[in-house]
Amino acid sequence: MSRSGIWYTKHISITDSALQAPKLFRRSQDITLDNVHFRDAQETMWTCKDIKITNTQINGDYFGKDSQNIYLDNVSVIGNYVFDGGKNIEAHNCTFISKDAFWNCDNVTIYDSTIDGEYLAWNTKNLTLINCKIESDQGLNYIDNLVIKNCDFLRIDLTFEYVSNMDVEVNNMIDSVKNPISGKIEAPQIGSLIIDPEKIDPVKTTIICPKIEQRLDSSDNNQQAKD
Repeated sequence: MSRSGIWYTKHISITDSALQAPKLFRRSQDITLDNVHFRDAQETMWTCKDIKITNTQINGDYFGKDSQNIYLDNVSVIGNYVFDGGKNIEAHNCTFISKDAFWNCDNVTIYDSTIDGEYLAWNTKNLTLINCKIESDQGLNYIDNLVIKNCDFLRIDLTFEYVSNMDVEVNNMIDSVKNPISGKIEAPQIGSLIIDPEKIDPVKTTIICPKIEQRLDSSDNNQQAKD
């Protein structure tokens, strides 16, 4: 398939196929893909709507930028910046190996999946993670309305910075938490808890944790809180 194919297309279904060119699918609608292998998905599926992808492997940066109404099941993505600016995304049984995944998104729900990559989901609204495994350097920051249930944090540091309206239940240790704005965090252990009263109001966040190894009350000057 040639580079930059399938633009401005409606009602397309592809099954049992290999797609080997970048920049496929732009401004298209009603896309169904099953058992597809994207060898080079760089800048693919931009500004599309009503997408269903199942049993598919995707390799390439910037997949799904500014697209909306997306359903994924048994999808593997290896590539940075996946779904930047996406809206209304539901994923099941997926693997995302991606730096800056799900940035600037709205309404994302992910079930039973693995997410590995730094700076996960910055500047996103309405993010829900259920039964997931997560590894991310400085992941899950600058989010409004974050729900996490029954998830394992394999490694995550300096997380929840300026996150508001959070309801978080983690099964294992969180390496470090920094300046959450509001909500609840529940975990069996936190390595470092950084709560800077000059940056946020500590009383707005409830932290349920029987073991906090280190508490700090000062922090550096990163992005300012929006609350």
